[in-house]
Amino acid sequence: MGNQKKGFADETIEMINKLFAKKLEHLIKDPASYLKIEPILWAPVFSDREEKLFERMVHKNKLNFQELRKFIVTYLGDAIAYQPVETAKQNYERVHEKIGEALYLLSNQAGDQAPLCVISHSLGSVIASNYFYDLQFKQNDIACIVDKSSPLEKGDTLTLFYTMGTTLPLWSLRYYNFSRPISIPSSNLQKYYPGLNGEWINFYDKEDVLGFPLRAVDENYQKTVNEDREVNVGGILTSWNPLCHTGYFIDMDVIEPIVDGLVRTWKKINNL
Repeated sequence: MGNQKKGFADETIEMINKLFAKKLEHLIKDPASYLKIEPILWAPVFSDREEKLFERMVHKNKLNFQELRKFIVTYLGDAIAYQPVETAKQNYERVHEKIGEALYLLSNQAGDQAPLCVISHSLGSVIASNYFYDLQFKQNDIACIVDKSSPLEKGDTLTLFYTMGTTLPLWSLRYYNFSRPISIPSSNLQKYYPGLNGEWINFYDKEDVLGFPLRAVDENYQKTVNEDREVNVGGILTSWNPLCHTGYFIDMDVIEPIVDGLVRTWKKINNL
C-alpha cells in the first residue's frame, strides 16, 4: 500500500538470494541461479489519480495535517480503489493484469512448470489471495493470463504462500460468509510434482495495526493456513509502534522461514 516505487523489493530479493545460496552452496554451484524472482509493482495503477486528488483537494485548499492526509489518500485510497465493480476493465482487473504480466515473465525465466512461491504484504496479500481465488474457483475468469498454456501462470504450480502484515481479515467483512480460502498448495500441483507439500505462513507483528493473524478468521482458514507466526519487525524507531508495518521486507525472522520453504521445495523436486 502507498507510494511504492520501482526497486521496492531489491533489498528483499538480495537477502533471499544470499541466504538461499548459503543454504545450498554445499550441494550445487551457483545456487542463486536456480531461483527466479519477479517483483510485482501494482501501485502505479492508482498513484497518478491519488496524487491529483491530493493536489486538488488537500494542497490547493491548504487543509491542515497535509502529510497525514497524504498518508490517508495513498494508503486508504489503494484499498478503496481496488474494490471490484460491475463495469469491466476497472482497477481490480488492471491490478490483476500486473500480476498476470509478472507471472508471464517469471514463467519464461523459470519454466512454465516451475513451483511458484508468492510473497505478499499488506493489501498485496489481499490482491494475491483474490487473484488466485479467481483462478481456482472462477474457472472462466482467466483474462489476466498472458499464456493460457502455462501451468505456472494458471496457478497450477502454486506451492508456497507467505503473507506479511495482511489486512485480509478486514476484507472478510465484505462478505456474509468468508469461508473459502485459496488452496495452498494448488490442487493441481500433484500433477507436476507428486508428493510435494506446500505451506502458507502468515507473519504478523502485534504492534502492526494493519497486520492480523489469519487462522482465527474461519475454521477453513485454520485448516488452510499452516501458521500465524508472530514476529517483531522494524528498527529502533519503528519496532515498538505501528510504523513497523513496512519492516517485514528485511527482517530475518521473516526472510529465513521463506528461504527454508524454498530450499525444501528445491530439494524435494531434485530428489535431494
